[in-house]
Amino acid sequence: MDEFMQAAIDEAKLGLDEGGIPIGSVLVHDGKIIGRGHNRRVQKGSVVLHAEMDALENAGRQPASVYRESTLYTTLSPCPMCSGAVMLYGIKKVVIGENETFMGDEELLVSRGVEINVVHNGECVEIMKNFIEEKPELWNEDIGE
Repeated sequence: MDEFMQAAIDEAKLGLDEGGIPIGSVLVHDGKIIGRGHNRRVQKGSVVLHAEMDALENAGRQPASVYRESTLYTTLSPCPMCSGAVMLYGIKKVVIGENETFMGDEELLVSRGVEINVVHNGECVEIMKNFIEEKPELWNEDIGE
């Protein structure tokens, strides 16, 4: 498995261990992780700290050229907010662990020239399916059905 997707999965597991929603993400530039994060809505009482937003926040301020040359890895298909951040910062490639448990705005990203690679990772699917089954009220509080 790709080391960067594994890092995103590790972030998702960390979020679950903290009592949060198990979604993880890393921002990679020039072969190195420059930002990593996981969904911390529960832990921080936040409405915006999805995994992708947390990874971007933890990357800190970067020149526009860095974002344009970066790849965002995320365990789950990005929601409209996170997709908007990808477009805002000009990130050209997003690698998605799975889109079976939730389909984000992949079509919008593609229409804006973002390269999408869904890797259909079984571990990502299993983590989310188990979480949604065990804590449907928490999942449905935000972007769930």
